Amino acid sequence: MSGPLTGVRVIDAGTRISAPFCAGLLGEQGAEVIKVEQPGAGDFMRAIGPFVRRDGSGTAGTGENHGPDDPGYSLFWAVEGRGRKSVTCDLRQPAGQELFRRLGEHADVICENFRPGTMEKWNIGPHDLDPRIVMVRISVFGQDGPKSSRPGLDRLGIGYGGLLHLTGYPDRPPVRVGVTISDYLTGVFAAQAATAALYRRDAGRDERAGRGAVIDACLYGSVLRVLEWTIAAYDKLGLVRGREGNRLANSAPLDNYPSADGRFVCIVAGSDTNFRRLCAAMDRPDLASDPRFGRLADRAQRSDEINDLVAAWTRTLSAAEIEAACVEHDVPVATAYTAADIAADEHMIARHDLITIDDSTIGPVRQQAPFPRFTGEETIEPSSAPQLGEHNEDIWCGLVGLTGSELEDHIATGIV
Repeated sequence: MSGPLTGVRVIDAGTRISAPFCAGLLGEQGAEVIKVEQPGAGDFMRAIGPFVRRDGSGTAGTGENHGPDDPGYSLFWAVEGRGRKSVTCDLRQPAGQELFRRLGEHADVICENFRPGTMEKWNIGPHDLDPRIVMVRISVFGQDGPKSSRPGLDRLGIGYGGLLHLTGYPDRPPVRVGVTISDYLTGVFAAQAATAALYRRDAGRDERAGRGAVIDACLYGSVLRVLEWTIAAYDKLGLVRGREGNRLANSAPLDNYPSADGRFVCIVAGSDTNFRRLCAAMDRPDLASDPRFGRLADRAQRSDEINDLVAAWTRTLSAAEIEAACVEHDVPVATAYTAADIAADEHMIARHDLITIDDSTIGPVRQQAPFPRFTGEETIEPSSAPQLGEHNEDIWCGLVGLTGSELEDHIATGIV
């Protein structure tokens, strides 16, 4: 099966989430992805739970196929490690660095997320590699600037980028987003930039034709880019945006409303048209003609009042009943889904939003499908997350050109 990036080879030299996710997205568009991991331990994601027994039979914790040194098989790794080949190589050793440079001669893109300067220290920075390579460099604070050398992870990206301050309720401490969002956001932005750099390199339309690029993608930068009007409002109005919870100061009714069965239903009815529709769904046409709520600006000034009226209605109904009433009257609505809801949802099933990967360790495991998709084309299904070093012979001998005895020597000395 082919895709838009068929023929492109990507080296995933990163760890944890951001750079590997970038490489994985390129792989799901057809690129071949080769993951370079530290001999012995491999990517840190292999050691992050939740874990399942290696026979796939249930939650790890007791059993014969794992022990204190083997917590089981990481389901995090099963998802984020998929769609790539694994080779081992100690990049801290000169012989490993030489192997990496040789591998780079066969690559189009390299994704890494080490602390700035690390690749240069290992003699595998951009100036040590083929100038046709597109190198994606992901870090918390960027490759230059006074904070560039600081270590850090996702939480610093959302904090420094301004999102953490906006997330949660105004009378409570900030709350992180439920997933490592700056890692994933930066991976998406970086994958888009890598694709653009490949197009520029190969299209031959300007002075950069035939040359790669170095992409400086920092975790806080992706968060900063999605802050909407936050910076402009500070610049022109002196407004420091704060936490608003699930409601917005400039739009109402809008909230995650409680249901009688303990669920939460997202209703977005801020516009005048949607508000009238919601009033009909609630069987409260009087609200639509009430001068207190006639226009969006009026409702925004009385947002607590109108949102509380809607919440009083939703508390009398189940989530399914609320959603049905809103759908009947064309009101934007969605229930806050759990994983169980997602797995059973008829719309997601019809659109093939979940796929089953035949994992080489635990067997079939259901997970998110590649996204987005190309209309009229078959989705490229990722391969199983690889065993550590599973493709050493295939890549080091078949692609790079080591002999069998050279590979054995490298294994014996711990380079591979």
